[in-house]
Amino acid sequence: MLFDLHVHSSISPCSNLSLHDIVHQAQEKGLDGVCITDHDTMAAEQVIAEGVQDNGLVVIIGQEYTTRQGDFLLFGPYENLTLGLSAEKVLGHVQATGGAAIGAHPFRNGRSIDRDLIRSGLCPIIEQDNGRNTALENAQTWTWFTRYPLIPVAGSDAHSLEELGRCPVRFPSPIHSRMDLVSALISGRGMPALAAREDFSPSLASCA
Repeated sequence: MLFDLHVHSSISPCSNLSLHDIVHQAQEKGLDGVCITDHDTMAAEQVIAEGVQDNGLVVIIGQEYTTRQGDFLLFGPYENLTLGLSAEKVLGHVQATGGAAIGAHPFRNGRSIDRDLIRSGLCPIIEQDNGRNTALENAQTWTWFTRYPLIPVAGSDAHSLEELGRCPVRFPSPIHSRMDLVSALISGRGMPALAAREDFSPSLASCA
């Protein structure tokens, strides 16, 4: 199954991508599933039912959690997670509760991930490719793969329909639920299917 793990709906204040367009246009991008990862909220689940949609698309709801040490895509029972926690507390909580955390755009200028989190093993899954990064920022991520035992994934970081599906991940087995996704991520069963095709300069520059 081909998934976009990093998609922002219009619930994120910097995105103009509606949940309706995500559900009804994702398959035209070749996707079998999408993860809604709005900034510091899982409110999308109040609008759309998680799981397999009427058209067969799988929708999983997570969030992109903001910390001073980087941003992390969280998947698990984190609807009521307190905001403003340190990265160490958030990542420790995710490990303790059986969820999955992905280090988002680890080398993005101004939004990078603290290397100490990688050294410590608190964040073993990171975006190898991010659709909103420059080619150089994505290339820098490879330096970590040569030094640390990391699991590579990817994500479009879509804030518009044009961006949806830019950097998908392919899973060899079906993903139908949030916990299916968590299991596949932490076991390293997903692999980036396509690197970012070009440098992309987002028009919504205020958004991470």
